[in-house]
Amino acid sequence: MATNDKPQELSRSEKDTAMETKSQTTCDGSVNSKEDILALQDLDPTLNAKMHLVNNAIDEIGWTNYHWKLFVLNGFGYAVDSLVTLIQSNIAAPAFKEFGSIGYANGQSIASYTGLLVGALFWGFGADMIGRRWAFNISLFICSAAAIVAGAAPSWPSLGLFVALVGFGGGGNLILDTTVFLEYLPGDKQWVLTLMACWWGFGQAITGFICWGFLVPKRWNCDLDGDSCPRSSNMGWRYVYFTAGALVLVLSILRVTIVRLKETPKYQLAAGDDAALVENIQALAKRYNRPCSLTLEQLEACGKIQGTHGESRFSLAEFKIHVSGLFATKKIGLSTILIWISWTLIGLAYPLFYVFLSTYLKVRGVSGPTDPFLVWRNYTLASISGIFGPILAGILCNIKILGRRYTMVIGALVTMAFFFGYTAVNTSDENTAFSCVIAFCVNIYYSCLYAYTPEVLPSAHRATGNGIAVAFNRIMGIISAVIATVADTRTTIPIYITAALYTAMAIVAFLFPFEPYGRRSS
Repeated sequence: MATNDKPQELSRSEKDTAMETKSQTTCDGSVNSKEDILALQDLDPTLNAKMHLVNNAIDEIGWTNYHWKLFVLNGFGYAVDSLVTLIQSNIAAPAFKEFGSIGYANGQSIASYTGLLVGALFWGFGADMIGRRWAFNISLFICSAAAIVAGAAPSWPSLGLFVALVGFGGGGNLILDTTVFLEYLPGDKQWVLTLMACWWGFGQAITGFICWGFLVPKRWNCDLDGDSCPRSSNMGWRYVYFTAGALVLVLSILRVTIVRLKETPKYQLAAGDDAALVENIQALAKRYNRPCSLTLEQLEACGKIQGTHGESRFSLAEFKIHVSGLFATKKIGLSTILIWISWTLIGLAYPLFYVFLSTYLKVRGVSGPTDPFLVWRNYTLASISGIFGPILAGILCNIKILGRRYTMVIGALVTMAFFFGYTAVNTSDENTAFSCVIAFCVNIYYSCLYAYTPEVLPSAHRATGNGIAVAFNRIMGIISAVIATVADTRTTIPIYITAALYTAMAIVAFLFPFEPYGRRSS
């Protein structure tokens, strides 16, 4: 009997070992060999293991109609951001004239960028603290309400207040739209995040069409060179805001009624809510009749995630955790810094160029069209050209030898070349042609940066890092508006400075430590 007991005990031991090994294999998610971007960093091994399982489940479900809904309605969020940024600059002149030309002519630009700055920080931190869902659903309602009220503003300062509130509501869209979309995307479809930036061009084009419709007819617009400009003769700019606000309101309602966003799986993972995560993923799979093998037992076998939230969601400790998480390792910290530098550089280069452009062209004797119809036609042509830059960027960034980084390098260098080429412009038609080409080229870089930023940031701190990046961009926008107010714009030096800034962007993109191509966001 003794000789029979030993083999039985050994068999039980082997069985226990096999079960332990199976549990570990399940937790590691080694059934899928695809690499997560931050998997090799010295982060919480439990978080890495669970992230791998969640990415496997999202890949298993694949692309669905839900992703199409997110692509369109999150894309409209991109459009709203460009729309609210541009409308204030387009209506500033007639509004300033109506209110007696008292105050700062560039005051609305500063108000808009200030709102966008505060919005980027507020919604960025908020999305990491309390979740993506509430910020995603609320921000556009604020934007739409403020835009409608801005159209009824009784004075220049009150208009500035509501323009800032429009920016505040819309300021988080670039962060929330990319973050929410990315955290539902299968790994082999992450390049679509770059393509989604084409909606930015649509937003610019929509702005052009709205302004073309209301700022051209003389019955709604007083003569800016005249002495009198009563409200009754100057309703055009107000109709622009009413129309834009109504459009944004419709989009915000569609977000709630069509998308019906639940909290994103990766936020639920960082929050430690494994049960809700599995329920969310399984519900998505069931809705579209897709397989999904993720179970709560698999996630619980990995252990408990530490350090993604403080004891209180509304505390200094919570804020510190999300900022410090962006510097968890030297490589992640370097990536974060370089991303912020990139957003800062383009935040200065792009508006600075247009601040000085009109004066530069006048110095060279190049006068643009004076007919409002032609002015808004040319504006719309340039805006439409910007739609196609992200489409090309989406194709290029999905080519292995280029990836995201070298696509940005190409976009920055080509844009730089055309900025230098602007110094040879001699006619109005050449000016229009260069405007269209630059709008196309700059969006190759911009769209890829939009996508790259959330892709390489840690999911638990993604919105915070993205929000700070966009905030740096907005600060530079404010500085460019101040420069336009106080600087001597007759010099041509800024043209060359702008081109040099794009060279710097290409260098920074080359130095990015992470390449997302073929890897999944962590």
